[in-house]
Amino acid sequence: MSAAHVQESIEAVGSKYDPEKMMIAREQTRSAIHQIAEAIKPGMVEEDAVEMAKDILADLGLLRGWHDVFVRFGVNTTKTYGAASEPGIVLGTDDIFFVDIGPVWKDWEGDGGETFLTGNDPEKARCAKDTREIFEEVRQCWLTTGATGKELYEFAVAASERRGWVFDMDLSGHRLADFPHAVVYEGSMAGVDFRPGNLLWVLEIHIRSADNRFGAFFEDILMEHD
Repeated sequence: MSAAHVQESIEAVGSKYDPEKMMIAREQTRSAIHQIAEAIKPGMVEEDAVEMAKDILADLGLLRGWHDVFVRFGVNTTKTYGAASEPGIVLGTDDIFFVDIGPVWKDWEGDGGETFLTGNDPEKARCAKDTREIFEEVRQCWLTTGATGKELYEFAVAASERRGWVFDMDLSGHRLADFPHAVVYEGSMAGVDFRPGNLLWVLEIHIRSADNRFGAFFEDILMEHD
């Protein structure tokens, strides 16, 4: 199979795929993330925050998801996707946490993750800030160079290491489309040897401190325009 046919196969969409609806799903997702984050307070136990997040998503009509609801506190922010959290972690007053959700809005998939702070710890603040900056650097690389998915993640790793962080390659991008994208392609963005298409891929940035005390996460759909 030619490279063009490989890309066409991996980036195939269903009959209900609609870029405008994908953008609405994105907006709903990012709004929900911030509603969840605003409700999370120091003193909460992580497991309770997850249940609260699910209640908020249910109230918004977004509980049905193509992946589970993740809220990670403190040391659990170093955990990779799908790894079990250390139980009973309580959010501190000078702490870090992230929210990662993948809701399905009608027939269209959303996916988003973002990191938040409860205090002013400078290294935690830098970690959270750097996830956003690395994301944007990688997006600009995608926009301007024609880099493949593999090259984009090589770029992300280098950008993280320059800042002194360890990059989590278990979270290395994936498809997104009309539900369910998994029937087309379940692999990572880092595994493709072509330039990922617009509004078809999620770019994930997950970094952690070298001593594995805390991490930060940011993800959003790759878009040519903000």
